[in-house]
Formats: sequence, C-alpha cells, structure tokens
Amino acid sequence: MKHVHYSEVDEERVEMDGVKGTTVRWLIKDEDGAENFAMRLFTMDVGGHTPLHTHDFEHEVFIVEGEGAVVNGGKDNPFRAGDVIFLPANEEHQFKNTGNVPVKFLCLVPYK
Repeated sequence: MKHVHYSEVDEERVEMDGVKGTTVRWLIKDEDGAENFAMRLFTMDVGGHTPLHTHDFEHEVFIVEGEGAVVNGGKDNPFRAGDVIFLPANEEHQFKNTGNVPVKFLCLVPYK
C-alpha cells in the first residue's frame, strides 16, 4: 500500500513542445506497484496549457481547482472545478487555463 499526502510527491515541470506553465506529480505509478493505471496531478499556471496532442489510450480527468477549457474537435469546451472529462483514445485534445487562478486536475491513464 502507498499512502502519502500529494505534497510529498515531487512536482516536475512538464518539458515538451507546446506546453506552457504546467507541472505534474505522478501520484501513483508502476514503481508503486500499480499495474494498470497511473494517477497524475497536473497544475497549470494562469495562461498555462498542455500541447494539442493525441494518445493511443483514453484519459479520465477530474478538475480539482480552477477553470479553463479543453480543446477537442477544434472547439473550446469550458470546464470548472468538479467537472469530469473523458477523452477516448486518439482524440486530439489540449487543456488550457483561461481563469485567474491555477488549474489543478487529476488525470488517470492506463499503462500499455
């Protein structure tokens, strides 16, 4: 079993093309014994965003704090704290912070 406060997990700046002002904490991962899913906590600064991209796996997302938009199908879809977002495999998407406070969201993805 793993039991920690999220603040005890290292926060890493996301370094890839198309990313601005975004960090990630790998809350649960394979090194913890998780065989099927990873749980990540992303934080996006005001004006921050992830890249516009696709994956060959689904995403399950829970917005913890803040507000923004998820770009999908060429359209900005607003979100706010408490919203749940499901992105099927191979759907192009991008998360953007359009509010005036940081956005925090949990993202669960399967291991392949």
